[in-house]
Amino acid sequence: SRCEDVHMSLPSTSQELDQKRRVTVVGAGYVGLSLAVLFARHHDVCVLEIDEKRVCDINRRVSPIADAQLEACLANSCLALKATSDARASLTSAEFVVVATPTDYDPETNQFDTASVDEVVHQALQLNKSALLVVKSTVPVGYTESLQRRYQTNRIIFSPEFLREGHALQDNLQPSRIIVGNEAPQSACFAELLLRGALSPEVKTILMASTEAEAVKLFANTYLAMRVSFFNELDSYALARGLDTKNIIEGVCLDGRISDGYNNPSFGYGGYCLPKDTKQLLANYEQIPQTLIQAIVSSNATRKDFIAEEILKRRPRVVGFYRLTMKEGSDNFRSSAIQGVMKRIKARGIEVVVYEPSLKACAFFGSRVITDLAQFKRRADLIVTNRQSDELSDVLDKTFSRDIYREN
Repeated sequence: SRCEDVHMSLPSTSQELDQKRRVTVVGAGYVGLSLAVLFARHHDVCVLEIDEKRVCDINRRVSPIADAQLEACLANSCLALKATSDARASLTSAEFVVVATPTDYDPETNQFDTASVDEVVHQALQLNKSALLVVKSTVPVGYTESLQRRYQTNRIIFSPEFLREGHALQDNLQPSRIIVGNEAPQSACFAELLLRGALSPEVKTILMASTEAEAVKLFANTYLAMRVSFFNELDSYALARGLDTKNIIEGVCLDGRISDGYNNPSFGYGGYCLPKDTKQLLANYEQIPQTLIQAIVSSNATRKDFIAEEILKRRPRVVGFYRLTMKEGSDNFRSSAIQGVMKRIKARGIEVVVYEPSLKACAFFGSRVITDLAQFKRRADLIVTNRQSDELSDVLDKTFSRDIYREN
């Protein structure tokens, strides 16, 4: 069967299950570092990372990314974990090479830039003649199969990750599901590594073709983006008609078929995954009829346009943008929706100031960065925030946000 429950083909003996494996994780971002910590609870793990500061931080047991549980686990746990920038030393002896390097969406080529994954796979296959290469980076549908054909090997598989920003380790310890490409004999063994690292042994674990696993990743994230967009457009309607958004959302979500996840309005979806994954899925639809996927991608820009117009209706002289991060408790503001709103406000000639403690520069894309919160509050006559914060409780009368439930 191309798609099967992994328990049908797990290693058969307890000795085999308990054997320490040598795992190299390439890339120390959210995906790579959380996986490295997960595996290092039971196995010998090496993190291969080109950023020497991250290497140093990990070896000092300091997390280079903001994730409370990951930070605590690194600092307090006894982990068989080390980090290095030496590719030869880390790849040659590994039994499993997990590739978790970034794949940003390239609008010029209309697909993910997989150059970093290409480089790691090529190098690993040259240095190691037996290891299983597991791609965890998000890639276009059909990418892993193209690598298998190029190198004439079944040692390359794909396994999607399903992580929330700021909860990366938690979502590996308590995964919603485990999915692994089934092209290699070692696929079931890798699935077992993930399953053994989980806190619950009852996680649904499925082996399927890597191409199907790639599709699962993109369709899952696009569905989440669709849900974010749906409740954002509900909020746009309520705001335009003078209705209570919260009442409408609660009335809608009491239907058990809809429920109450991902229903808190925002300025749009953003972050590491949803913007690029939805665009990549749309690109994969070339020559295939569709309207919904295009609408999901387009709705994000429409929402930012609407939010910007609502801000401009208030006729502010100086607009202060409080935090550029996607979520509270995160240090990531890549592709955050609030930046899109900020660009639209600036394009209308309105002065913009920014409060973002994680920024070291004195300006952000030409806008002044104010590091003193009290000064920031005085300077801005309207403060825009994607998510509410207790720090703004004294200036609620001049704060604009669509955060209804005070949750990410």
